[in-house]
Amino acid sequence: MTPITESGMSGANGEVVANLPLPVQGDLVVLEQQVNRPRAKLGEAGESRTVAWGMTSVLVAMYVINFADKAVLGIIAQPLAKELGLSASDIGLTGSAFFLMLSLGGLFSGALDKWLGLRWALVLLVVLWSVAMLPLILSASFVTLLVSRMILGFAEGPNSPLLFSAAYSWHAPARRGLPGAVLTCSASIAKIAIAPILAYVAVTWGWRSALVALAIAGLLWAVLWLVMWKEGPYGRSGNSGKADSVDSGPEESGPEDPDPATTTAPATDAEPAVPWLHIFRTRTFIGGVLLIAAAYALAAVVLTWLPSYFELGLGYSRLQAGSMFSIPSLIGLVIMLSSTWLSDRLITKGVSMRAARVVFPAVGMLIGGTMLVFLPFVNTPVMAVFMVSLGYAICTPVLPLLNACVSELCPPKQISGVLGVFLSLMAFGGFIAPYMMGRIVDAAGDGGDGYATAFQILGGVALVVAVVGVVIIDPARDKNLVRPNAPVVAAR
Repeated sequence: MTPITESGMSGANGEVVANLPLPVQGDLVVLEQQVNRPRAKLGEAGESRTVAWGMTSVLVAMYVINFADKAVLGIIAQPLAKELGLSASDIGLTGSAFFLMLSLGGLFSGALDKWLGLRWALVLLVVLWSVAMLPLILSASFVTLLVSRMILGFAEGPNSPLLFSAAYSWHAPARRGLPGAVLTCSASIAKIAIAPILAYVAVTWGWRSALVALAIAGLLWAVLWLVMWKEGPYGRSGNSGKADSVDSGPEESGPEDPDPATTTAPATDAEPAVPWLHIFRTRTFIGGVLLIAAAYALAAVVLTWLPSYFELGLGYSRLQAGSMFSIPSLIGLVIMLSSTWLSDRLITKGVSMRAARVVFPAVGMLIGGTMLVFLPFVNTPVMAVFMVSLGYAICTPVLPLLNACVSELCPPKQISGVLGVFLSLMAFGGFIAPYMMGRIVDAAGDGGDGYATAFQILGGVALVVAVVGVVIIDPARDKNLVRPNAPVVAAR
C-alpha cells in the first residue's frame, strides 16, 4: 500500500509527488461532499440534470399550448355548430382535415431543423399557429373554419418531432422514456388545466374569446423560447464541454467530471448518416407506426368528440362536459408518467428494450381496447365516463415509449427527420378517425349510441395492432441491423 505522510504523497516508486498537508477528518468530509454533490447532478455526458429538465419544461409549455389548440375544437364544437348550422359530419370532417395537414406538415420537420435550426423553426411554427386562428375570429363560416384548421394543422405538423428531438438532445437514450412521457403528458396537462378554463371562457364570453386567448399564449411562449433555449450534448451538434472532456485526456478532468472509465460520450455528428429506407423498412418502424397510429386515432377522437359525447350522448351540461374533458387526461397523466418511469428503470436494471418499451405498453393497449369494446353495453353515464376515460388512458404510454424506440434506430443528426416521418404516419390515424365518428354519429341519430359504437371500433383496432406490435417490434435487433457500430451511452 502506498504511504501518505504530512509532508507529501508518495507515488508508486516511493517518490514524493505533492507536498500537501494531511487533511483532518472534518476536512475529508467536506471534500467528499464537494466532490459528490455536483457529480450526483450530472448526466452521462456531464450535463446538468437540472438544466436538462429546465429546458424540457420550456418544451412542455409549448406542447401544452399545442394541444390546447387541438382540443379547442372539441370544446367549442357545439356552440360553433349551432351558430354555423354544422352537422356532426361537418365537425368530423374539420377534425380529420386538421390531422391530415398535421400529417403532411410533419414531413417538413427534418428540413426545418436543417434550414433554420430548432430555435428559429419552433418560433416560426408558433407564430403561424397564432396567425392561423385569426380568420375564424374575424369571419366565421364553415369554409373559414375548415381552411383555418387546415393551416393550423400544417403549422403544427413539424412541432412534435422537433420538440422530441430538442428534448432528446438533453437526455441520454436510456433516460428518454420519462422526458418523452412528460412531453406527451402535455396533452393531459392541456385538458386538465387549460380545457376547463377555455370551456368557461367560451361559455362566458363566446367561443371566439377562447381562440384569442390561445393566440396570445403562443406569442408569449415564443419570447420565452428565444430567451431560454440552448441545445443539449446529445443533439446533432453534440458539443457539450463535458462530452468533449471525456476524450480530451486526464489533464482536463476535474472533480465535477463523470468517471471516464464508466461513461461513454454521446453519439454526435461523428456517426455517419444511414440510408433512410434502411430505417423505414425495419419491422420496428413499421410495427411502431401501426401501434402508434391506433393510439393516436383514439386520441384524435377524444380531442374532437369527447365533450360532445359527454353533452349529447350522456346528458351532461356544456360546462360540465368541457370540465370533464380533464378526467381521462388526469388518469392518463398518472398512468403515463408512472409507466414510463418504470420503463426507464427496467432498462437501467438490464431488462431488454423490447420488454420495457414494446411489450409493456402493448399490454396496456390490450386492456384499454377491451374496455372500449364493451362500452356500448354500459348504460350508466358515470360508468360510461369511467370506461372511456380509463380505456383511453391505458393506451397513452405507447406514444412516448415508441418514440424512444424509433429514436434508437437512427444517428442523432437524423432523429428529427425520422421522427417527422414516423409521427406524420401516426397522424393518419387522426385523419381517419374523427370523420368516421361524425358519420357514425349522424347515421345513429339522436342519443349516445353512435359515439359508443365508434369507440368500440377503435377499441377493436387497438386489440389487433397491439398483438401485431408485440410480435414484430424489436428495437435492439433493428438497431444492430441499421447502426451496427453505433456508440453506446452507459445507463446510470
